[in-house]
Amino acid sequence: MVESDGELIELSRAMAPAGADPATLLHARFAGLAVSHNRILRCRSVDGLRIEGEETPTGARARITVEPGARLDSPVHLCFGVLPKEGLQEIISEFDIGDGARVSFIAHCSFPNAERVRHLMQARIRVGKGAQMEYAETHYHGPQGGVEVLPVAHIAVEEGGLYRTGFKLVEGAAGVVKLDYTAELAEYAVCEMDAKVYGKAHDNIVVKETILLNGAGARGLAKTRIVASDHCVSEVIGEVVGNAPFARGHVDCIEILTGPDARAGAVPKLQVNDQRAKLTHEAAIGSVDKKQIETLMARGLSEAEAIDVVVRGMLR
Repeated sequence: MVESDGELIELSRAMAPAGADPATLLHARFAGLAVSHNRILRCRSVDGLRIEGEETPTGARARITVEPGARLDSPVHLCFGVLPKEGLQEIISEFDIGDGARVSFIAHCSFPNAERVRHLMQARIRVGKGAQMEYAETHYHGPQGGVEVLPVAHIAVEEGGLYRTGFKLVEGAAGVVKLDYTAELAEYAVCEMDAKVYGKAHDNIVVKETILLNGAGARGLAKTRIVASDHCVSEVIGEVVGNAPFARGHVDCIEILTGPDARAGAVPKLQVNDQRAKLTHEAAIGSVDKKQIETLMARGLSEAEAIDVVVRGMLR
């Protein structure tokens, strides 16, 4: 176990706007990994789960292994951040979830002072046969919008496995966010992807989610909710490919524009290579419901406050 108390406390406090509880992040009984810029501040394993971390000049490498059949009752906490105004953080991670194992991860990424910060994440994930992995990731980027977040993930879900992931960024200015996730599913495997982003100012948001239904009975869902205000530009690309019989896939995208100069685009891509597969999609781009806004304004809120309440309700 590697621990660095002073900087770890500072990093944990920076995670609070992203919804993290600093006390939980610092609690010794939880497994976890914390990386500030290119320093590993905390690396703790528990029975059934091993975390191996290695510092690099620009970030860190991590390998996380869950033993076959292990059932972790408590979530694993992952923290990544850059506290100075400028910096580059590259995280290269590998997750190996053994057959029949169950584990959940809570990840927080914070760049509270960012003016010129780049955060690159490359992840390879294997979810074994009958295993379950949940990964909830929440970001806070500060008010300046000087962040580039470029995560790329390749996920393989083996027979009967389940992988569920959520990406949430609703506090601060997003900056440049480009998600690129690809999942390959074996027989009767399940994958659910859920992204929620609140774009402001001159933010640029691109969400690309690809699900390859390679096994019979595999099921996939790509769900995205984006709110674009001010001069924000957003684009969602949801792709599902049905390569096997009785595979089921769905793309669900809603983008809301709350500013006259905001722009949004949606590209649902469905490809069926087996006639017994069934794929569906729904995409909607529009504005906030006027009746909801008027109701809230009648209760004393300004128009901007009313819009914010409706938007946050949708992203909750």
